[in-house]
Amino acid sequence: MQNIVDTLNGIIWSPAFIGLFLAAGLFYSIATRFVQVRQFREMIRLLVNNKDSKRGISSFQALTMSLSGRVGTGNIAGVAAAIGFGGPGAVFWMWVVAFFGAATAFVEATLAQIYKEVQHGQYRGGPAYYIEKAMGQKWYAWVFAIATIVACGFLLPTVQSNAIGNAVEQAVGAGATLDTFLGQITTTKLITGLCVITLLGIIVFGGVKRIAHFTQVVVPFMALAYILAACVIIVMHIDQVPAMVSLIVGDAMSPMAGVGAAIGWGVKRGVYSNEAGQGTAPHAAAAAEVKHPAQQGLVQAFSVYIDTLFVCSATAFMILITGAYNVHNPDGGFLIQNLAASVDANSPAFTQLAIESVAPGVGNPFVAVALFFFSFTTLLAYYYIAESNVAYMERTLKIPHAMTLLKIGLVAMVFYGTIKAANLAWGLGDIGVGLMAWVNVIAMIIIFFIGRPAIKALRDYERQKKSGEAEIKFSPEKLGIKNAEFWKEK
Repeated sequence: MQNIVDTLNGIIWSPAFIGLFLAAGLFYSIATRFVQVRQFREMIRLLVNNKDSKRGISSFQALTMSLSGRVGTGNIAGVAAAIGFGGPGAVFWMWVVAFFGAATAFVEATLAQIYKEVQHGQYRGGPAYYIEKAMGQKWYAWVFAIATIVACGFLLPTVQSNAIGNAVEQAVGAGATLDTFLGQITTTKLITGLCVITLLGIIVFGGVKRIAHFTQVVVPFMALAYILAACVIIVMHIDQVPAMVSLIVGDAMSPMAGVGAAIGWGVKRGVYSNEAGQGTAPHAAAAAEVKHPAQQGLVQAFSVYIDTLFVCSATAFMILITGAYNVHNPDGGFLIQNLAASVDANSPAFTQLAIESVAPGVGNPFVAVALFFFSFTTLLAYYYIAESNVAYMERTLKIPHAMTLLKIGLVAMVFYGTIKAANLAWGLGDIGVGLMAWVNVIAMIIIFFIGRPAIKALRDYERQKKSGEAEIKFSPEKLGIKNAEFWKEK
């Protein structure tokens, strides 16, 4: 199974994909005239919009829902893996992906808002909707929808739950080992898995409103606590900060693990973490109640900064400044070995050991708790994304008990991921991310050349802001944007 997964990932995450992703971020940065820099103050201003409706959620709730998908295992275990397999220079490439990815995130979120619909009293939208309406290719939209249901409903959840199980086991010990039809399972992971799926089931069966209300409380609190812990460690080692930054930048230009390893792992974990261009965040963006599509695009662009430049950097700094990491040699062995060879780079262990080295007895449980909330909210986001694509498919084809089957499948895979090996879980997750990202990024580029709807929306919003109009409005017909029925009726 591991060999099959590794082979598929070698095809999906080829140099062509990495080049496409970086080129797309640069392309949209230029096309939007670096909106991620020019409109930074407007992003902050829009965050205070907390108005929801019966059909939609507020911009802030949409932000926290998308952040619940962005801020997860990738920020803790993903950063550790980037360093462990790509060297410290991989962190620099994660920053590059985040900077250019903010423009990509703006475009895909704006597209989701332009082409959203009202289904059963709720806003629905995402890549499948804008692929069908802007490209006019329903078959391609179905390809994305199916890939997303498989990825977010079954593959990606295994990564999040696996990290929860590993973190709890690292904190409290493995306990006894049981022989089951799924192989050997430790009692710690078994109990953890049962607790996670019980809580997950309660919230998932409550719908999008319950998910939004849960994430708007948990995500900001845990992100703030996690960044605060990183700041404490950095202050305690403030004299080492210049050398650490020099290590990151220097290794990015002459990477110890090789150019391909540093860029490859930096881009792979950067995409996995901030999700810009992946096609997941637009689902939450479409659910927001806003006056103009560009507003939610700006909010979603800012979420990339929160994810990578704040939370991922916090993890990287803690690991590097305390020296709690190994760097694997692509040809075997280690290029740097500060920890035991048995410490898995595909797990949260680097981060736990980094905090543990500064605050003995605190690091393991703190990271376990942080990872539980980060990963759990990501599981909720994955369910909502998969649900949105099932809803898209049911516009054409009614599938009996589709939502119920999705919920059962997700819960089952969450339990499976909790008890299985980290490498297999990450491999399955990478397949899911790669499939969605390939389909979405290609679609976004085609849509740009067909009609540039997101760019038109941005310029329209900036024009209205500059002219000081009393009320911001969006009229797709005036901009020559077709098939935006929701905004046309509004």
